[in-house]
Amino acid sequence: STQSHGGIVCDSGKMRIAVRHASTTTARALKLQKPSSAVSQVPQINLEHRTATALSKRTGAVAVKCGMTALWNEWGARLPLTVLQIDRCDILQIKHEAKDGYTALQLGAGWRKCKNITKPMEGHYRKVGVDPKRKIFEFRVTPDALLPLGHSISVKHFVPGQYVDVTGTSIGKGFQGVMKRWNFKGQPASHGASLVHRMPGSTGQRQDPGKVFKGKKMAGRLGGERITIQNLKVYKTDSARNLLYVIGGVPGNAGGFVRIRDAVKDHKQLLSLPLPFPTFIRMPGETYPNEVVASPGTIDPWEVMAADEADDKSGRD
Repeated sequence: STQSHGGIVCDSGKMRIAVRHASTTTARALKLQKPSSAVSQVPQINLEHRTATALSKRTGAVAVKCGMTALWNEWGARLPLTVLQIDRCDILQIKHEAKDGYTALQLGAGWRKCKNITKPMEGHYRKVGVDPKRKIFEFRVTPDALLPLGHSISVKHFVPGQYVDVTGTSIGKGFQGVMKRWNFKGQPASHGASLVHRMPGSTGQRQDPGKVFKGKKMAGRLGGERITIQNLKVYKTDSARNLLYVIGGVPGNAGGFVRIRDAVKDHKQLLSLPLPFPTFIRMPGETYPNEVVASPGTIDPWEVMAADEADDKSGRD
């Protein structure tokens, strides 16, 4: 016997679902449609020099923080430097506006064993023809700054004297009090203060509003956050070891991965320096120096310092 109950047909105790809705058929037909020509046709990208515009945006690079050191420039000024190594930074994937909705480049850096990656990622690397990567990041670029798959970003992508923004994960310091976390003054350390020297103090008001406002600075976990340090000057590049020296500190521990990109607050340097666009391309038959140091400038920093001290002294007098 066969009985019908809505969309379910029962036949000899066995239930089977009858597809009676036109919407399901329509959705299945749309799923089987071929992609449009705008999506399927991805433009071919060649490695060649291009002319940058005021709106052009180059890709960044992925580097490993090696540590800090110090060097003296020609004026005798000591410069604190962070050493970054660009280790096997290759283009893994190209994102197009027609296919993905935006334009970007996926970069991978470092190396890891094949046994420690999944099968989908193994196919992803095999398609490009590169070794498995330790870290993968994505950089938004303009369409005129796209690069072909498999191209390696070297340290010559950056020019000594330019400014960069470095993004990394800060060193985690665990649960800390308000004096270390928020630089609070603390309570009085004289007579009458018992076991409250590092306490935060009052955290609320009276019955009105009768609560602690959100965002109140209290004790909690410190560090381990994504931080971007802007406008770090590139002092030196070493292409033989793929080392980049920047003036100042960079977030994170030694051995951690950071993202390096052109400074967003100094976009004119792309045309004024100028920077290699879309990236550095080694021409056959030409020789390039291994180490390039930024120009110290024509202004003596010691004279500027002496002038500032004289101004401060005259202001106090």
